[in-house]
Amino acid sequence: MDQKNPTSKSYLLAVEDTDFLLRDELRAIRFALEYAKPELALRDWGIRSTIIVFGSARTPSPEQAEAAIAAAQSAEEKQRAEQMRAQSRYYEIAREFARIASQRGGTFSPKNRWRDNVIATGGGPGIMEAANRGAADVGAPSIGFNISLPHEQYPNPYVTPELTFRFHYFGMRKMHLAMRANALAVFPGGFGTFDELFEILTLQQTGKAPPMPVVLFGKSYWTRVIDFEAMAEERAISAQDLKLFEYADTAEEGWASMVRRGLVAHSD
Repeated sequence: MDQKNPTSKSYLLAVEDTDFLLRDELRAIRFALEYAKPELALRDWGIRSTIIVFGSARTPSPEQAEAAIAAAQSAEEKQRAEQMRAQSRYYEIAREFARIASQRGGTFSPKNRWRDNVIATGGGPGIMEAANRGAADVGAPSIGFNISLPHEQYPNPYVTPELTFRFHYFGMRKMHLAMRANALAVFPGGFGTFDELFEILTLQQTGKAPPMPVVLFGKSYWTRVIDFEAMAEERAISAQDLKLFEYADTAEEGWASMVRRGLVAHSD
C-alpha cells in the first residue's frame, strides 16, 4: 500500500465513508442528522412556526381535471373526468387557504427576524402542491417535507427550493411536521392523511403537544368516512375530544376557525 495515498476505506474520514454511515449500527446517527439538517435550515430562514396542510396526493388540479374532460372518450372516462372536476375544488380551496394564511399569518412580518405560520406540506402533488402553490402565488416561502418512497416522490415545483427537504425516516418527518406547528389544515385524503391527522389529534388528546387549531376541510367528506360521534358514543373517545377540531368548507371559514381557536395572526 502506498503510505502517502492509502486506498483502504478504513483511512477515509468517517463522514466521507458512506458504506460506514449506512451500516445498521449507525441508524441513530442518521436519525440525528435527519433532525439536524432541516432544523438548522429552518432556523437560518427564521422560521419559528408553521401551518401544516395535509391532504390527498391524488387530488387533481383544475387544469388536470379539465384536461381529462377534454381527452375523455368513453363513458367511463367521462365519468372519471367529472369526478376529477368535483375533487379539484379541494385543490382550489387549499390553494386559496394557503394564500390567505401566508398574507395574514406573519410570513411577511418577521419579528426579531422570526417568521410565523409559514405553510408546510409533505412536498408532493395534489393538496400538498395546492398549498405550496398558494403560498407561491403571493410570493411567500413555504416548506416541503418530502419522503423517500419505493416509487419516488418528487417535490412539487411550488415549494421554496431552499426549504425542500427529503427524509428517509417517517418518524423524523412526522416530528418536523408537528414540532413547530401552530395549526393544522386537513383536506380529504387516504391512509397517509389519516395517519398524520390522528397523530396530531393523539398528541392533542394526551397533552403531549400544546393546543392548536385543527380544521377539517370538506365536512361532507369527513362525516361520511369517519363517524366521530359514534366513537364518542362507544366511549372510544370522550365527548370533549370532539372539540379538538372544527369543520370548514371554504378557505375563509377555515382561517376564521383557526383565528377564533387561538392562532395568532402576527401581521395584524
